[in-house]
Amino acid sequence: MDEKEKMLRGLLYDANYDKSLIKERAKCKTLCHKYNALLPDETDKKREILKTLLGKTKENFIIEPAFWCDYGYNIEIGENFYSNHNLVILDPAKVTFGDNVFIGPNCGFYTAGHPLNVEERNKGLEYAKPIKVGNNVWFGGNIVVFPGVTIGDNCTIGAGSVVTKDIPSGSLAFGNPCKVARKI
Repeated sequence: MDEKEKMLRGLLYDANYDKSLIKERAKCKTLCHKYNALLPDETDKKREILKTLLGKTKENFIIEPAFWCDYGYNIEIGENFYSNHNLVILDPAKVTFGDNVFIGPNCGFYTAGHPLNVEERNKGLEYAKPIKVGNNVWFGGNIVVFPGVTIGDNCTIGAGSVVTKDIPSGSLAFGNPCKVARKI
């Protein structure tokens, strides 16, 4: 099994030294750089790059620059997706967003994690767990979502939250760590 197969299966894999993964990330970062360098009114070019970069999109979506990701092909966005500036998605595992998802500025969705074992970590090993976001979810600014988290439908995640655990549908949640405050 090669390192990409390990990555996609959620196993420990060599993220730092595997030449094929480094090459894939470089290709992705080049597309991100081109996207981020476009003028604000170059919407057709932006859309073309995102359609090439992302694994799956619907028709209506906006991602304000700057936008960065690792691979792109593991990201799926639903209809009426909007992200404000400075979205970072580390996507060695699948990141899926439902319809009507709105993301404030400076948010990060990180599927990658690193071993606590120093020797494994120093070998460049990491693991990846998918992130799933339901429909009708609003994220305030400056939010981080950890590997393996699922956020249900009809949720609001308050600004500054660090989401380390699943959030059930119909919840207002916020904090560090992010916790459900009440049902909505």
